[in-house]
Amino acid sequence: MANQITHSNQTTNLADILERVLDKGIVIAGDIKVNIADIELLSIKIRLVICSVDKAKELGINWWQTDPYLSANSQKQLLLEEENRLLRERLSLIETKLQQMG
Repeated sequence: MANQITHSNQTTNLADILERVLDKGIVIAGDIKVNIADIELLSIKIRLVICSVDKAKELGINWWQTDPYLSANSQKQLLLEEENRLLRERLSLIETKLQQMG
């Protein structure tokens, strides 16, 4: 009996902790400043928000929906803008040639 290990009844596993953090969210903030002789050379502000996508949307954070590298819709928008630019260039060349002919 002396070698028995006792465990707490309120053990929390990693999945429970992660679920709580994603549900409620967590903010980590920090500032880094580099000064020489009271002259600020560099200032970096770091803000990290960890939460679920639903919680982020609830907080009004949805930048990934318009980021061209993360959103399929934004990728399509960029492709359409590029196609539009190329078509305008072609149209401009055609108009220039027509003016030269006439």
